[in-house]
Amino acid sequence: MNLSEYQNYHETKPHTTADFPYNTYLCSIPRDFPSVPLHWHAELEMIVIKKGRGIVSADLEKRPVTSGDIILIRPGQLHSIEQDQDYIMEYENIILKPELLISGKNDLCAVRWIFPFMNGEIQSETFLTPELPYYKDVSGCIRQIDLLCSAQTEGYQLAVKGLLFQFFFLLVSNRQKKETASASQMKSLEKMKTILKYVEDHYAEHITIEDMAELTCYSKSHFMKFFKQNIGTGFIDYLNDYRLTMADRLLKTSDSPVLEIAAQCGFDNLSYFNRIFKRKYGVSPGKMRRHFPNPQFG
Repeated sequence: MNLSEYQNYHETKPHTTADFPYNTYLCSIPRDFPSVPLHWHAELEMIVIKKGRGIVSADLEKRPVTSGDIILIRPGQLHSIEQDQDYIMEYENIILKPELLISGKNDLCAVRWIFPFMNGEIQSETFLTPELPYYKDVSGCIRQIDLLCSAQTEGYQLAVKGLLFQFFFLLVSNRQKKETASASQMKSLEKMKTILKYVEDHYAEHITIEDMAELTCYSKSHFMKFFKQNIGTGFIDYLNDYRLTMADRLLKTSDSPVLEIAAQCGFDNLSYFNRIFKRKYGVSPGKMRRHFPNPQFG
């Protein structure tokens, strides 16, 4: 599954209107999708773990997460969600556009707090866990907002905005001085964004190490070392895994033939596709299709 498909899934389940850009979605790994690959977007995201356990990464830092944890993802921050072994994880995904909290470019709160918080100038914890002294208060804000969005009584948006301001006040007032990322770290993150975006846009095409080295202005050997250091796996393995994730999704959500799906996902050799698909999922593409005979999305 790529980012656009993840967004399309969300767009089928809006909880609020377009003029009030605060949306919540209930998701499950792996019931809804096997994983959410590394990506980023212009919105702020909060991942609230409801049940089970999983793995979330933020700016390439992977952490195990469990029921009760809240993960705060700033605009532009690389992040992903994965299954932890055989555990199922249910989580609430909150997508918030920063402009919801900004009344204008001269807004004092926006200039002094909201903008600096969103772009990372004001540091805060990314993984909000029950061990934090202010966790009860921040989680209480999210819980109250959920109740308001569920009931949607007249004027509930006023209360939601008020609680969001309280939420960010708690983060800002309890922030600890943390080392900011170095110029080299920021450069590495930007390079990774370039690589991952290229894979998302071109995974169906023929992609080589030479292509990626040229894209990043690295030598082949430097690119391969850089990618493995940051992702933990080789580029070709990552590319194949991404393609397999897309193929798995298409098998479950379309009625296209297996051969066609393999080609759409960048595999020009059907036997190779069948072999590595079974290695990843434990069943052949054909058996996966038989387990999901009816497309889940229209």
